[in-house]
Amino acid sequence: MGNFMKNQIIEQVTAWLKSLPEAERIEGINALRQAIHQESPFKENPVDCVLWVKYDDIAPNDYNPNNVAPPEKKLLLKSLETDGFTQPIVVHGPHDKQYEIIDGFHRHVLARSKKTLKTRLKGYLPVSILQCESDEVSGRMASTIRHNRARGRHQINAMSEIVRELTQLGWTDVKISEELGMDADEVLRLRQINGLLDMFGDRQFSEAWTVK
Repeated sequence: MGNFMKNQIIEQVTAWLKSLPEAERIEGINALRQAIHQESPFKENPVDCVLWVKYDDIAPNDYNPNNVAPPEKKLLLKSLETDGFTQPIVVHGPHDKQYEIIDGFHRHVLARSKKTLKTRLKGYLPVSILQCESDEVSGRMASTIRHNRARGRHQINAMSEIVRELTQLGWTDVKISEELGMDADEVLRLRQINGLLDMFGDRQFSEAWTVK
């Protein structure tokens, strides 16, 4: 395709978008991005397709072990107000027209509660949609943990609860270790915190992790 034809297509698409009311324009932009994403050589990467979704259609999960201290939250707000959203919120779904947050809970809260952000974002949030291994909650939980651990943010007690839930869902030590980026000792330590050690009395672990 020559430059002339490409420029013509761009001009036509731009003129079409300009002719639409704002809500329809946002829907049009999302549709174009999804169509381009289907033909993209990078379509296996969720960030290749960032969509604008109404924040009423985005819901937090109930298993996130990430906690942000007040100074960090203040800095996050400053960053969002000054630089805008530089990273989309990672979501899974939709299920019953609702997207579940995998990563970005605190950005979601600030965007919904701070007047400056609400005005700028017009009731929308940028999201990239993560296609988990399955629709099971265990896969979504593992994705959330991986995002948090990659930034070094997680609470030990909440992490031990995650390990407990994954165990009850049938995950083995090996699968938990591989999916959450932990070594075997760390998995066993988290079991100890949650009182699960008796369930695995035949397992071996290092003395350094023994509860005194």
